[in-house]
Order: sequence, then structure tokens, then C-alpha cells
Amino acid sequence: MSMSVAPGGTIGILGGGQLGRMLAMAAARLGLRAHIYSDEAGAPAFQVCDAHTHARYDDDAALAKFADACDAITFEFENIPERAVALLARHKPTHPGARALAPTQDRLLEKQLLRSLGLETAPFFDVSDPAEAFAELGGRGILKTRRFGYDGKGQAKVSSAEETRAALQSFKGAPSILEGFVDFAFEASVIGARGADGSFAAYDPPENVHEHHILRRSVVPGRLTPEQSEAAKAIARRVAEALDYVGVFCVELFVLESGALVVNEIAPRVHNSGHWTLDACLVSQFEQHIRAVAGWPLGSPARHSDAVMENLIGDEATDWQALAEKDGALHLYGKREARPGRKMGHITWIKARS
Repeated sequence: MSMSVAPGGTIGILGGGQLGRMLAMAAARLGLRAHIYSDEAGAPAFQVCDAHTHARYDDDAALAKFADACDAITFEFENIPERAVALLARHKPTHPGARALAPTQDRLLEKQLLRSLGLETAPFFDVSDPAEAFAELGGRGILKTRRFGYDGKGQAKVSSAEETRAALQSFKGAPSILEGFVDFAFEASVIGARGADGSFAAYDPPENVHEHHILRRSVVPGRLTPEQSEAAKAIARRVAEALDYVGVFCVELFVLESGALVVNEIAPRVHNSGHWTLDACLVSQFEQHIRAVAGWPLGSPARHSDAVMENLIGDEATDWQALAEKDGALHLYGKREARPGRKMGHITWIKARS
């Protein structure tokens, strides 16, 4: 099942948000069709694809019919049921596979995997007993649900065993993990890609700034030294090979004052902090992912420009005329409703490298 999908073939994409939309647009540039499967009526990616299926992720009949219409399959967000991915993989090449999805859907399994690879993470504890877990931590921490949650959802800061117990109750008893605070200088990430043939490529790691747990901007180059950038790429490669990963993924990092890199989490998909690659690289993260999933050679991750990518959140994209007058590259996601905290688009400024 590792044959390449030729131009004219169809890439199936589970998920119809902005990432699925940009993947479909990248596929079109390569002469490939995109078939979007989403449980959301009127999903943004439906606007730019060759075909779409609106159905639940546990609808086996719809999934099988979708698979039959595709030549290769991928997904745009990691909370797809692992069972659905396994079912699709029985029909058509599906990347990344269920093996890569399992540890990235569970924060405890993910941290254990990272530690097994010899990578630094925040201190972490299973929270079957809140008092015992907090005593082991020995300081302030963040309680997170093990599954589901992004942009700060499913998280609570805690500074006592009582707060830990209360937060656990607010999560309605969902299995959770208690993480220690990491005193970092700044945040960074590395967007890596692994091909079906085992080849590897990584983009220059951006420095990231978050506001209210949501990415505000990514800057490349940031404060990472060339040595730190190479170390970040090496971390990404180790993760990809351990998961036998095919496609694009992100490793989020804390950069300490000492210069050490601590892994925060893995996202098994194209990532918000890689959006700058659309305008500052010949091959964007989205095209790179389509190449990998389709069994094509990976493209060059080199950037031709320095870049600053800024997210447009909530009603910030409402005044599109003013945004269109700026000197940046404007990307709007076709979402019908601007809600607080919702990513509605982004704008990228580029400057030719000197």
C-alpha cells in the first residue's frame, strides 16, 4: 500500500476546518483532488474541495464509502477516533496511521513516549490520587485532561491538593495528568515531515508567542541559535522515527534560560505555527504533508524569506478591507461565525533574507 498517487488522484482528508482547507488547496496545486470528510455541516474546507462527505466519525458505512472514493487518506486534527483511522487503513493507505495517533491522543502516553526516547519534558504524574500526585510534584502545577483539549481547553492551574481535587471534579472525573510548571525563556516549535520512504525534512523552528493559551504569532528566525535549531530538528526526527510517522507534524518546545529544549507536546498534523511556510517557503507545510501522504518525494523545507505570522482571532478578521490594505499576505478561512478565541484567519509579513 505504498504506491504513489498520481496527479488526478484523490486525497481523502478527515476534518473540514482551516487545516483541511489549506491541505485541499495544496493538493490542487499538485494536480490532486481532495475529498473532505467532516461531521460539521458547511465546514470551511467544503468550499475548496472536489468532493465532500458530511457524516459522523463513527459512521462505518459512510467511512467505507469515503475510503472507496479516495486513493490515500489523512486527517487534519488529532481527535479523530482511532477506530475510524484503523477502519480506513484497511481500505486505503492512511497516514499518519493509528500507531502514531494513539500516543498523541493521550497526554500521559505521550509524555511516557517522550521520556522513553530520552527527551526532556515537564515533570508529570498520573492523577488517580490527587493528594499523592500533588505531594510528588511538590509545587504549583497544571492539571490537564489526558484526552481532548487544545488552545488551553481541559486545563487548570493548581497550587494545592484541594485545588487539584476540585479541578478534577470540574473535569467530571476525566482521566488527567498533573504537570509541573516549566520556567522557560520562550516557546518554539519545529515542523517536521517524514516520507513514506523514511526520508526526513524539517523547517526552521519559529519562536511562538501565546495569548490566553492561543497562538498569537510565530516569528522566524526567533531567538533560537543555529545549534538549538538543529537540536530541535533532531528531536523531531527521533519522534517521527519512533512513531513510524508519515506526514507533517509539530513538536512544541519550551526553551529554558540555560538553552535546554523541553518538549511540551506533539501535534500529529500540520500546525498553526507552520502557517508562515505558505508565504516564506517554496514548499509549504501543507504541500509537504500532501506529498508525504501521496507517496511523493518530500520537497525542500528551505525558507526564502524571514517571516512573522499573526493569527486573526475572533472579530479581528471582521474588518477585512483594512486587513487587505496591509502589506502582508492575508489568509481568511471562510468561517461563517466569528466567536471569541476562534481562529478566523492569519496574516504573514515576509522580508527577503539578507
